[in-house]
Amino acid sequence: MLNDPRSHGLWERTAPPAPVTRPLAGVVKADVAVIGAGFTGCSAALHLAQGGARVVVLERAEVGYGAAGRNVGLANAGLWVMPQDIIKALGGDYGNRILNLLGNGPQEVWDTIERHGIACEATHRGTLHLALGKAGLKELEERSAQWQERGAPVRLLDKAETASRVGSSAYEGALLDMRAGTVQPLAYVRGLARAAITAGAVIHTATPVNQVEVGGKGWRLVTAQGQVEADWVIVATDAYTTSPFAELRLEQVHLPYFNFATAPLSEAQRVRILPGLEGCWDTKEVLNSFRMDAAGRLVFGSVGALRGPGAAIHRNYSRRALARLFPDLKGIDFESEWYGMIGMTSDNIPRFHRLGHRVICFSGYNGRGIGTGTVFGRVLAEHVLGKIAETDLPLPLSPATAIRRRRLKELYYETGAQAAHFVDQRI
Repeated sequence: MLNDPRSHGLWERTAPPAPVTRPLAGVVKADVAVIGAGFTGCSAALHLAQGGARVVVLERAEVGYGAAGRNVGLANAGLWVMPQDIIKALGGDYGNRILNLLGNGPQEVWDTIERHGIACEATHRGTLHLALGKAGLKELEERSAQWQERGAPVRLLDKAETASRVGSSAYEGALLDMRAGTVQPLAYVRGLARAAITAGAVIHTATPVNQVEVGGKGWRLVTAQGQVEADWVIVATDAYTTSPFAELRLEQVHLPYFNFATAPLSEAQRVRILPGLEGCWDTKEVLNSFRMDAAGRLVFGSVGALRGPGAAIHRNYSRRALARLFPDLKGIDFESEWYGMIGMTSDNIPRFHRLGHRVICFSGYNGRGIGTGTVFGRVLAEHVLGKIAETDLPLPLSPATAIRRRRLKELYYETGAQAAHFVDQRI
């Protein structure tokens, strides 16, 4: 994307074409202006248009350019944070709201895909959170107990069943979550954009917003070649936020995450490795993830940026890690590689902000963008349409607060991942 093969990798190679869009030219009026054409922005535009609103989406690059088009493609339920910790942090009212909303997030993804006929390799077979060692298994036992207490369809697997489902005996057990699954993320967000346009939304790409100012009865969004006058503004840029809402970037630490994709595996390998097609990630501090795509490519990822010395370090580490998990993949090469940034808040919980009168956003998805972006986009749209009061939103209103030593933490994550991967699993 934008002539960068390391931005979207396999997903750009295999996704259906994006809907035809053009840069904004001239002055247009709308009920709602949405900044950003990722999961949240396209979902919000779809529901706004279906609700009868005139909606214009302004995207500085292309549909799915940010985290939406770069991620692993695991449609997970809930947040990284355990349910009881969410309740402690937000209180019972908001805590239960966000847990219920995001716990059902993957189902909303599957329903959206079916309703709009989105071709995105959707596989609703569950995900496996894999336990590394006894400490990892203890963590998953607690996570399983907390979700089961809420009635979630999760099940703790023993070492033998985990090995059967993964094709490797490296793990002590796993937490199977049948709410979840995998999608081709760039294909999904392009499908959301196409559905929004069909419903009546207008999407302008290659249209960065340079300035947002009070104008007329609402807001004026100024771009290089045009303006949008709107009553409401939804900011849907999350980790890829730039000015004029830079405060959203300052409250998040960028965690780089890469992915490598093999060529399609042989039929014999596909029978042994992830035969049930679950998406996987482990309990390791510098975690690994892996999954299959529709053509049988194994997609392996971990923390790190594919730039400078990191590109070779992470590539070699990924080869070693796969060889340890699946010995017959020793020496395997990769046909695609890409990376992006995850926006992490200080407590790994998203935020709801009012950035001005009728200027709203959710921010800080902490690596759970697919289901979260889909439902948050709908919720923002329903709030604008008057269907949900601010007091009934799933998160409390909060100010955007900058994280101290943010750049130092980002440097630590990137260089720390390089160091960890340089020494880990060397053979």
